[in-house]
Amino acid sequence: MSGSDKCDDEEFDFLHFHLDYYPFSLFSRQPTPFLTTLHGRLDLPEHQPMFNTFAKVPVISISNAQRRPAPQANWIRTIHHGTPERLLTPQPVTPRYLAVLGRIAPEKRVDRAIDIAIRCGIPLKIAAKIDPNDQDYYDEVMRPLMDHPLVEYVGEIGDPEKSDFLSGAIALLLPIDWPEPFGLVMIEAMACGTPVIAYNRGSVSEIIEEGLTGFVVEDEINAVAAVHRISQLDRGAIRRQFEQRFTARRMALDYLDVYHGLTEQVAPKIRLVSSAE
Repeated sequence: MSGSDKCDDEEFDFLHFHLDYYPFSLFSRQPTPFLTTLHGRLDLPEHQPMFNTFAKVPVISISNAQRRPAPQANWIRTIHHGTPERLLTPQPVTPRYLAVLGRIAPEKRVDRAIDIAIRCGIPLKIAAKIDPNDQDYYDEVMRPLMDHPLVEYVGEIGDPEKSDFLSGAIALLLPIDWPEPFGLVMIEAMACGTPVIAYNRGSVSEIIEEGLTGFVVEDEINAVAAVHRISQLDRGAIRRQFEQRFTARRMALDYLDVYHGLTEQVAPKIRLVSSAE
């Protein structure tokens, strides 16, 4: 970028980043208030020196669980993700299968979902992408498990297909084995009125309301039992909880509230004017 094309950061009232800790050093040395939303897991050792060094940089968590490994960070607020209210909606179909949505990776434990579905005797549809770095895991571990009459691998799907896919599911299975920072697929399921059965990892207990939008379980035995209880849940009530808690509008209003609060903490900028002007 040439000198004439550069943007002066003081042209902006507020800066909001989604780049992990990369903006911390540079933007700590300029006057415009800024904020960073952290989206990943924070329990890796390389994160600790960064949060120790930049302990005053304001950050947003996407779940309270995400904060736990870095209590020294300057947490301003937890703002859960949201999606457009009408992007995914319940469809008039009869739920007939269990579902997995997302990607196939060791930490997602789709193998557990297969075991749960087989033990329940209910078909399982897997709509998931395979990243190149997980191809060996899929070929060696997951591909043999797909050769079961109850298991169907759909492949990766996009937003236009998700409403039908999730509405047709008895429940979304999320038997994860890692500290999930948020888990967008949970609120996508809720948007369609579909209950979620998820292992108690990371943000799960914040997102799922036990006995209302799904069940939080500790192991496969409890997951199977939860499948048999799923008919107790009201799919209309699940959609209403999505509308109250996880819309993009609610998320945007939460961020606007934070922007105003941080901007008010900064002294007004004073422009010195010479007598010649």
